[in-house]
Amino acid sequence: MTRARATAAAVAGALLAVAAWAAFAPVRSPSREEVFEIPQGTWARRMAGDDVEILPARIRLTLGVRDVLVLRNLDDVPQQFGPTLMMPGQSFRLPFEVASTYSFACTAHASGEMTIVVDPQPRSPWQRLRWRTVRLWSAAT
Repeated sequence: MTRARATAAAVAGALLAVAAWAAFAPVRSPSREEVFEIPQGTWARRMAGDDVEILPARIRLTLGVRDVLVLRNLDDVPQQFGPTLMMPGQSFRLPFEVASTYSFACTAHASGEMTIVVDPQPRSPWQRLRWRTVRLWSAAT
C-alpha cells in the first residue's frame, strides 16, 4: 500500500507542477498570426457539388498572443472576405485590437459567413490556466 501511495503522491505532485507552470508562465507565441489558406480548386469543387469546408466557421484568436488573422487565397478565383476582395494569389492580413465577436461575409464558406472570436489576453494565473486548458482540449478534439 505504501508503494501505491508514493506513486499517487508522485503523480499528484507532477500534475500540480504542470498546473502551476500553466498558471504562472507567461503566454507566448512564436508568431501573432493565425494563417488560413483557401486551397486551389476550392471554387471548382464547390461548383461540382462537393460540400467543401476549407475554413472553420468559427476562429478563436487571443489578444497579445495570436491576434492577427491571415487569409491566403490559393484558389483560381477571387474570394470575398468582409469588404475585401482577395484575388488569386493574394493574402489578407487583419489585426484585431479589441476583444469581441466579429462576423464577416466569406465566399469560401458554404454558409457565406465566418465568425471570429477574439478573446482578451489571459493576464491572471487562472485565466492563463484556463486558456492553456482550452487550447489543449481544442487541439485534442
